[in-house]
Order: sequence, then structure tokens, then C-alpha cells
Amino acid sequence: MPDLLWDDVKSLFDPDANGTLPDVVVEGTTEDWQVLLDLVQSQGWQYAYSLSGEPELPSAADMVAAASADATPELRVWPVPDVLVIFRVYQAESIDFDVDLRELQGQERLDVLVYVLRSIGKRLGKSVLMTPEGSPDHPALGFDVEADRAVLMVDPIDPGVFSDE
Repeated sequence: MPDLLWDDVKSLFDPDANGTLPDVVVEGTTEDWQVLLDLVQSQGWQYAYSLSGEPELPSAADMVAAASADATPELRVWPVPDVLVIFRVYQAESIDFDVDLRELQGQERLDVLVYVLRSIGKRLGKSVLMTPEGSPDHPALGFDVEADRAVLMVDPIDPGVFSDE
């Protein structure tokens, strides 16, 4: 049985209500960017790296150094065709990425997201949290490293779960 069922979470995947690009983060990282790059390559996921047109995947140290120099390296990853995960290097201390809710409709695509969150969380040994666009203090779901599974963190039926009130 899947970690999350579409019928239980589909309201969280409404782009009109929650923004098209929810924020996903792994906090408390230091050397983890290289582990992430190794994961992408070992899984055989398609990717494209961009920073001033550089086609080759650099080392994590080079990516973090570029971010420290006021650039924003971007790594686009396709774990499966038609599902894009965009990693943006802002700092070494967190791995930040976006997914597009329009690409994640239905149980099959939810399972792809869970697979990505689980793969990253297990490899890093850290939780991976997804929040609605622009609401970093309101995790909706994610991979819980202690539970070793993807979990729902809000009541998806309550329309006020993401408000700051």
C-alpha cells in the first residue's frame, strides 16, 4: 500500500489553492549536496545543470561556491519523464527544491513524488518537508526519517491549515 493516498491529499495538490510550485526542503545539510548529486547520477535520473550555460554537472563544492558568489545554480532533474524537480542552490545548510503541482495529479504521480522524497530522505538520513508556495512554516507532507515513510502533516480538509492566523 502506498505511503499516501491521492484521495487523502488531493486538496494539497490544487495549484489554485496552494500555488503551482510548493517548496521542498531538507534542512541541516552541510556535505549533503554532493550526496544528492551522487544520488541523481546513481538513480540514472535525467538532469540538466545551469549556471552561465555550463552543461556538465560540477561538484557540490563548486555549486555552493557559486551560490556564495551571488549566483543561483539550478539543477533540473527528471526522475521520470514529465515530472520535473528543480533544485536551487542558495546555501550549503539546506537543500531547496520545487515540484510542479500540475505534473503531480493522481495516485501514479503522487507515488513518483513520494519515491523522490523517500530516495532523498533515506540517502541523506534526514526528513524532507513540502510546504505550500511561500509558506515555509506550514509543512503539508514529507518524508519523515524516523517513521521511514512519507507522512501527511496537516488536515487536508481544513481550508485554513496554511493561513498564518
